[in-house]
Amino acid sequence: MVIELSADLTLQNKRFAGATLAKGTYLYCGSANGPGGIAARVKRHCKVDKKPHWHVDELTSNGAGQVVSVLVVPGGNECVLRAALQEPESQVSVPGFGSSDCTDCASHLINASVGEIAVVLARIAGAA
Repeated sequence: MVIELSADLTLQNKRFAGATLAKGTYLYCGSANGPGGIAARVKRHCKVDKKPHWHVDELTSNGAGQVVSVLVVPGGNECVLRAALQEPESQVSVPGFGSSDCTDCASHLINASVGEIAVVLARIAGAA
């Protein structure tokens, strides 16, 4: 999921309270194993007015950021996808963000330029 923050955002949730995400473009890799699957999860993340449940909700709630693109990889693993999306120029903004149940990933949230994201998503879409 590609999320655009139009302004800096200081996180408020307990685990990451005080961490600041700079204005910019972010890639978030997640899964949707619950009821409704990926369609329900993406629809929820695109809603602005919702009660935060997942870490990424803080970025997509109350006008903080906007989901601008979604790439669904059927049968995909968020850790494998995140590793494939990591580019030398991209940055881990908040260690542990969205990856609390993962021991191998530094984060499931990556900050990258729009150009980097376009290239990486095209590469992933072509391989899917």
